[in-house]
Amino acid sequence: MIILGLDPSLSCTGWGVIRAEGSRIVHIANGQIKTDVKAPMADRLHQILGAVRSVVAAHSPDRAACEEVFVNKNPQSTLKLAQARGCVLAGCGAAGLTVNEHSARLVKKAVVGTGGADKAQVQAMLKVLLPGAQIAGADAADALAVAIADAHLSKQF
Repeated sequence: MIILGLDPSLSCTGWGVIRAEGSRIVHIANGQIKTDVKAPMADRLHQILGAVRSVVAAHSPDRAACEEVFVNKNPQSTLKLAQARGCVLAGCGAAGLTVNEHSARLVKKAVVGTGGADKAQVQAMLKVLLPGAQIAGADAADALAVAIADAHLSKQF
């Protein structure tokens, strides 16, 4: 089972692709989709959508997993995150992928063992779970964590 994990953001959307073979997880690829903060919103959203579609075409995942939206203190930030997330979901939907959604807390619990884990703990566990993988950055790491959590969580159902 090839799983595409996604961590949506308007400034830098992370993506990670893994293969889950029973309890074994293998890293395939990861990256980040960075947009120009000075570009018009429509251009930034189009860039995210196009990049997600390219990743899907390149890696042919069986399904995708995305972090659920969380509410920021700033409503504008929440709205921008939701728009980026919509592009990510639309890119997956256009390819006919099922998208499982997981809260950040559930992802951390599945990968680290505690829902209150910080980014450093998640990244340290990724080094254990995906030895030798070159991770493109924090957002790509978060996306790989979403994919790994999805692989673990799907075994519970």
